[in-house]
Amino acid sequence: MATGKTAHATAPTAGAGRRGLLFVLAGNMLIDALEVSVVLVALPAMGRDLGVPALGTQGVMSGFAAGFAALLPFGPRLVARWGRRRVYLAALAVFVAASVAGGLADGAAVLIATRVVKGMCVALTAPTGLAIIGTAFRPGPEQRRAVSVYSLFGAAGFTVGLLSSGLLTEADWRWTPVFPAPFALLLLVAGFRLIPRDPAPAPGARPGGPRARPARNGPFIRAAVCAATLNGTYLGLLMLLAHYVHDTWGWGPWRTALAFLPACVPLLLALPFADRMVERAGTGRLVAAGACAALLGFATALLTGEPQTYLTGVLPALVGVEAAFVLSFAALNIQATAGVPAGQRAAAVPVYQTAVQLGPVLTLPVVAATAATGYRTALLFLTALSAVGALLACLPARPAGDLRTT
Repeated sequence: MATGKTAHATAPTAGAGRRGLLFVLAGNMLIDALEVSVVLVALPAMGRDLGVPALGTQGVMSGFAAGFAALLPFGPRLVARWGRRRVYLAALAVFVAASVAGGLADGAAVLIATRVVKGMCVALTAPTGLAIIGTAFRPGPEQRRAVSVYSLFGAAGFTVGLLSSGLLTEADWRWTPVFPAPFALLLLVAGFRLIPRDPAPAPGARPGGPRARPARNGPFIRAAVCAATLNGTYLGLLMLLAHYVHDTWGWGPWRTALAFLPACVPLLLALPFADRMVERAGTGRLVAAGACAALLGFATALLTGEPQTYLTGVLPALVGVEAAFVLSFAALNIQATAGVPAGQRAAAVPVYQTAVQLGPVLTLPVVAATAATGYRTALLFLTALSAVGALLACLPARPAGDLRTT
């Protein structure tokens, strides 16, 4: 999360060193996704044990995103003051402690508070990934491959977290907040070896680096808003369905986790080829196609009404939203950095990731409130929001950056 100039100066130049650094940076993406999905299937059990009404547990999910979004804008200042390495390692240590505290929580407020703290910790580590990738790897195929690896770790983390949530909740849901801690410890150890020490600041350098002006960058804004819409509607749908299949069909955590696999496994399988997709189609076309696929999935679910069976009422929506991620997940990450000058990427990436996290922060409470009046009401909101994202994604935008954007 240093300035573009600093990141480039400190990033290892040797192939092995850069691969190791990419592993550490992409590992932050894994923890981010793992932290979101590992509690998803456990939400009904958490609500039951902690005395929280159905869908009232949305704070467990949105709390993490809120902490992430709240601290992201201030991350570059903290890094400029204390150094990237020191902030990175301290954030991982606090993340581990908060994970253990979450498993010991005796009330919903304490559990949500630990999730907020963990979101703040990830806000200090995750943006380092895209920012350094944008400067340490050459534009073109090399950079696209690095972003694909970064995105692949996120997809793997979500899948592992989802399956682990099903298994752990069968035993005791309190294991789910603790589960990400070993991964954070592994990154902490690797970070001590691989995160380079910060160089002394240049005389007269302004703390925090150059200021990005994303409001003047059309492709950047489109990527940020589309990613926020996709992330918010996706998590809103999974939260809605997790409670529905539990409360209406009586499904247990493990069965629910397996039922949600079509919403994450295809992305995991497709991401190794994402750089080729971007090279052939361009980020703009993929973002638009993904937004339309998500809208189709939501519209199909809305038109079919309240689910009667998994195959007809749940699976089509999951497939549609997952198709959106397959098409546009890596493309959104690439588009968010391609049109930003290298010296401004360290400042622009937190803006993008703040937008991504604001998606669920704003969406999940509305889904919980509308679901209280009916399943279809919540689904109508998600469909309308997805339509907004599809409309924006399909609007023409000027090309920007070194990569194709239209």
